[in-house]
Amino acid sequence: MCLSMLMQVHPENEDWTCFEQNASLDIKSFFGFESTVEKVAMKQYASSIKKGKEIIEYYLKELEAEGVTHVPRWAPPSLSLPAPRPTSLSSSPPDLPKLAILAGTPDDKLDADYIKRYLGDLTPLQESCLIRLRKWLQETHKGKIPKDEHILRFLRARDFNMDKAREILCQSLTWRKQHQVDYLLESWSSPQVLPYVGHLRADGRPLYILWLGQMDTKGLVRALGEESLLRHVLSINEEGLRLCEENTKVFGRPISCWTCLVDLEGLNMRHLWRPRVKALLRIIEVVEANYPETLGRLLILRAPRVFPVLWTLVSPFIDENTRKKFLIYAGNDYQGTGGLVDYIDKEIIPDFLGGECMCEVPEGGLVPKSMYRTAEELENEDVRLWTETIYQCASIFKGAPHELLIEIIDASSVITWDFDVCKGDVVFNIYHSKRAPQLPRKDPLGAHGITSPGGNNVQLIDKSWILGQDYSMVESPLTCKEGESVQGSHITRWPGFYILQWKFHNMPSCSATNLPRVDDVLATLQVSSHKCKVMYYTEVLGSEDFRGKLSQ
Repeated sequence: MCLSMLMQVHPENEDWTCFEQNASLDIKSFFGFESTVEKVAMKQYASSIKKGKEIIEYYLKELEAEGVTHVPRWAPPSLSLPAPRPTSLSSSPPDLPKLAILAGTPDDKLDADYIKRYLGDLTPLQESCLIRLRKWLQETHKGKIPKDEHILRFLRARDFNMDKAREILCQSLTWRKQHQVDYLLESWSSPQVLPYVGHLRADGRPLYILWLGQMDTKGLVRALGEESLLRHVLSINEEGLRLCEENTKVFGRPISCWTCLVDLEGLNMRHLWRPRVKALLRIIEVVEANYPETLGRLLILRAPRVFPVLWTLVSPFIDENTRKKFLIYAGNDYQGTGGLVDYIDKEIIPDFLGGECMCEVPEGGLVPKSMYRTAEELENEDVRLWTETIYQCASIFKGAPHELLIEIIDASSVITWDFDVCKGDVVFNIYHSKRAPQLPRKDPLGAHGITSPGGNNVQLIDKSWILGQDYSMVESPLTCKEGESVQGSHITRWPGFYILQWKFHNMPSCSATNLPRVDDVLATLQVSSHKCKVMYYTEVLGSEDFRGKLSQ
């Protein structure tokens, strides 16, 4: 392949720079696959052009953010003059400190020792993505900000695509808050029928061993239900995160993932019982969404003939990058070169797999049917536990706000709220009325052609009501952006009915003298831009128990 690049001043405007890049590929012979090779090369070339454009645009935006609007054209130094001093490089000295700050402040550049010890190798572009995403979280999330190692996992899972990484990270943070996952290790006690064995590898990575082929999967589902199985897996993941953080400090280098060893000896068609496969797919979905880039290696041993059937069902739900970390051995292929000894120290390989570790991995066995619960008991418990959260979800559409009624008996009570804007931008209002609204009506959303399985939509304020007569606004409207976490309170002045409202935020129309931004135009063309989602929790306290104000 021949590649040529040219940068020159535009002939009609010297403030413009022309960038040209040409490539040619001449394939004489490639075993009859010449056209395929050409397509692959063109795909890679287009990808390279796109990545180069992203890098250029990023640094242009950085300059713009720092207020740099002009960069002097480079000119070769004159041979007859000594090299200019740094103070005379530019005719605009005020711009120089800005460029120095851009390259050197702690907010825009991470310490090299910190990266090496806690994060691992990062390119300048990857480091910049981490800093930008962390800064965005600090500006929008008022709660707990995840550590750099956690943010970095989501960036790596999306190949450092900022928008995609931010989306899945925000969804995960909302999920953790909604289901109180941060307290799982303290609050969850794993049932005795769900054992596992954990070890520490010589390189500091946690190692988990599971004898899956000997488990009575049907009995576990019938006795415990999907929820307990899921929480058991989540507790292992939370423990893995904690161990990685501790071992990073102990070993003095970044440890961000763990190894799993799964023995399938004994796996047969009874393990493909439909409810068990359904529970497995649900667990994979949750783990993939909230614990990306935590699995360093998954070693599957003694896979029987039935395994391809299970793999066909499961593999489509596993991320492609994660699937690359799977190593599958049939029979005794795991022994010898290329087997376990290449990935795990022999002294911690279990003795029943030919290692030196005399670990007591439970062999499983049948779960007594006396522990089984009825289908109704499992269904009721799973529904209760899957949705066990103090938070509620609501969907907001253009023209269809979500409203919550709170009746106040004693004046000077305090209404408190805590909500996250999961999608879109909303306006939060609080109204008071002496009249009781009609019974809540759920918007069928038929006009929108949209159903809302993940959240309800209730409207209380009658369209015939007049603001200032039938009801009044008691707090100034609060505009909340996507990703923000908002906490606040209101001290009531009168008894009656208070209505908390989340309304779709309409973008301001552009004036005649200002052209609309491209992003705004594109947003108006997207159907999804007319739907918002919030997760909220409210509580009414006595004034003697709480003092607060409307705040973010």
